[in-house]
Amino acid sequence: MTTTTPHANALKIMVIDDSSTIRRSAEIFLTQAGYQVVLAEDGFDALAKISDHHPALIFCDILMPRLDGYQTCALIKKSAKFHATPVLMLSSKDGLFDRARGAMVGSAAYLTKPFTKDSLLAAVREHTGGAGVSTQE
Repeated sequence: MTTTTPHANALKIMVIDDSSTIRRSAEIFLTQAGYQVVLAEDGFDALAKISDHHPALIFCDILMPRLDGYQTCALIKKSAKFHATPVLMLSSKDGLFDRARGAMVGSAAYLTKPFTKDSLLAAVREHTGGAGVSTQE
């Protein structure tokens, strides 16, 4: 299980993506900023881990095998325990249809890949109220 713990009181952020490169990039950016990171390879992996880790924010890729990002987001949002957790969709496509479909299943925002460290951290701050850790870089 990949969980990094830089600060005991840091916000926990889940990154769901079938690309190990994207997961690793997000993990590095978020860990350097002082967040705890939980990684999942796909929707099933994420659903198995979410109850154990209670992330404050979830980044979810759209195109994944077995259970895509829209289905994963919809299942998270249907959960009484996690319906208030912000889910931000990740996609290499930047289309209006994808954004609309993401909004329909309850995603809070949409981030286009490849993302930069600044865009990723800005999205975290925007959807967590800047809580958790110092934003000194």
